[in-house]
Amino acid sequence: MKHGSKLDHSTGCQSHIVLEVLPTACAWAHRGTLRSCFPAACVKIGEMTQENSILLHLESLQLPFPDTWKYGILALAILLGLVALIILTCQMHQCQKLRKLGRKKKYLSEACKDTKVENGILGDKLRPALLDIAKQSLPDVKIQKIQEELDKLGTCLSPSCTSSKNLESVGSNADFLESSRGRLRFSLFYHRERLELLLTVIAVTGLPSRGSADSAVRVRLLKQVPSHISGLQCMVREWQTQVVKNCRKPAFGDQFVCSLQEAELEKSTVKLEVKHYNKYSRHTTLGEVRVTLSKLKASQCMEFCEELQKTTKDLVGEVLVSLKCLPISQKIEIGLLKVKTASVCSSPEKNVYARIDISCNLHKQKHQKSSLRARTSVIIFNETFFFHLAEFVGGTCTVLVSVYEMSSRARSSSRQLIGQAVLGKRSPSEANDHWALMMQSVQQPVAKWHPLLL
Repeated sequence: MKHGSKLDHSTGCQSHIVLEVLPTACAWAHRGTLRSCFPAACVKIGEMTQENSILLHLESLQLPFPDTWKYGILALAILLGLVALIILTCQMHQCQKLRKLGRKKKYLSEACKDTKVENGILGDKLRPALLDIAKQSLPDVKIQKIQEELDKLGTCLSPSCTSSKNLESVGSNADFLESSRGRLRFSLFYHRERLELLLTVIAVTGLPSRGSADSAVRVRLLKQVPSHISGLQCMVREWQTQVVKNCRKPAFGDQFVCSLQEAELEKSTVKLEVKHYNKYSRHTTLGEVRVTLSKLKASQCMEFCEELQKTTKDLVGEVLVSLKCLPISQKIEIGLLKVKTASVCSSPEKNVYARIDISCNLHKQKHQKSSLRARTSVIIFNETFFFHLAEFVGGTCTVLVSVYEMSSRARSSSRQLIGQAVLGKRSPSEANDHWALMMQSVQQPVAKWHPLLL
C-alpha cells in the first residue's frame, strides 16, 4: 500500500509538472508551426500590434496648450487669410487701372500718328491711295480743329482777357467756317412736252464734322405771287429725301417730279436745305441752295454743284395779332385776328389752324391752339388766348405764332407748316416795337401786322 501510495504521489507530481510545461510547449510549438507555415502573416500581425500600441500611447498623451491658446491660433489664422484676400483684391484693382492707362496711351499714340499723317510727316511712307484720302479729309480736320479752338475761346474770353488779336482770330475763323459749309450736287430737267419738272438730289460733300449726325435734304418749290406785299411767295410743293445715317458724305439719289407750266418757270425758285437730324428732334439746318428756274433750258438736263449758303426765310403771308397787358392778374392776352396767305389753289378740303407758344426767361408754357378754319386768301379767327406770366416785365418774353395746314380727309392727318411769326421782347425791331407799345398802354389791346416767314 505504501509502495502504491508513493507511486501515486510521484506520478501525481510528474503529471502536475507536465500540465504546467505543456501549455508553454504547446504555445511554442504553435508559434513555431505558425511561423514556419505563415511567416508573412506573422510579420503583419506584429506590425499591427505595434501600431495599436503607438496609437494607445499617443491617446494617452495630452497637449500642453490650453483651449484659449488653441482658439487664439485659429483666430490668427483667419485674420491672416483675410489680410491675404484684401491684398489680392488691391492687386487686381491696381492691375485693372494699369490696363486702362495702357489703353489710353495706346489711343493717344494712335491719335498722334493720325495727326502726323494729316500734317504730312508720314506722307512719304503711305500708299498713294491713302494719300488721296488724307488730302480729301484734310479740310474737314481743319474745320474740326477750328471749331474746338472757337469753343475754347468762347469759354476763356472775358472782359479781362480779351484782346484785339484774339478777336481778329475769332473773326477769321468764323468767316472760314461760314465759307466751308459744304457743297450740294443736284440736277434739274424740265420736260416741255409733259410740262414736268424733274429734280434729282445726288449727294452732299464737305460737310463739317459734327459727330455722328444723320443728314437729309428738304426741297421746296416756291413761286412769286403778285401782291401789295413786296416779295410775297407761296409754296407749291415740298419734298424730303431719305435720311442717311452716320455719314459725312451722304449720297441720296432721290428724284422728285412736279407738274409745272412753262410760263411759271420764270417766277419759280427751287430751295434746297441740308439738315442734320438727331434722336432728340433737335434738327439743325447747315445751309441752303437756291436756283431760279428761269436758268433752265427746255428738254436739257442741267447738273449743279453749289456751295451751301446761310439759310434765309421766305415771306409767305401776314398775321394780325393783338397784345394786351394785364398786370393785376399777371396775365397777357394774345388775340389772333386775321391771317393772309398766298395759296396755289383754295380747296374746302384744306383747313388751317394756328398754334401759339410763349416762353419767358427760358420757361416755356403749354401751347394753345385755335379752331380750324377753311383756307382762303384771308382767314378770320378772332380768338383770344390768355397766358400767365409772373415776370414778363423784366424778363425776356417771346411769342411764336405758327400757322399749319391740314387736310380734312380722314386718311391723311399730317400737317404742313405754312409760316411762323415771332414777336415779343428782344425780337426783331417791329415785333419789339409792338411789345413796347403793349407795355405803354396797360389794359388796352394793341394790334399789329407781322410777317409770316417760312
